[in-house]
Amino acid sequence: MLFVQKLSCVDLEESIYYKYIYMNSVIEKEKKLSLAIKKLRNLNLQNPELDNSLMELSNKKNQLEIEKKELEDKYKLLKEDYDTLSKKIEEINNKDKLEKLKQIQFSEKIDELNQETDTLLEEIDKWQT
Repeated sequence: MLFVQKLSCVDLEESIYYKYIYMNSVIEKEKKLSLAIKKLRNLNLQNPELDNSLMELSNKKNQLEIEKKELEDKYKLLKEDYDTLSKKIEEINNKDKLEKLKQIQFSEKIDELNQETDTLLEEIDKWQT
């Protein structure tokens, strides 16, 4: 058997009134939530100053990387020049040492020849007397 509850007119009116109030409350909450969502969607979460600062830092970073590359290239060229000049200086120093050694040997030969000349002159003097 079904149990059917009989509602009185007052109960029915109260029920409809409470449902009406409840529905109005839900509808108001829905409207407020929709408005809040709309405002949140329109809200610009970007900070233009931060974006500008990041862009400026990125540009400075790129510029510094370019300058770093240029300095590395210049350093490489200077290093090559230094190595080349060091080799040339070493060659010049070696040639200078060799030249000095030759001069010393030449001087020694001249001294020997002078001594021999002196000896020969002495011999010639002896023969003449």
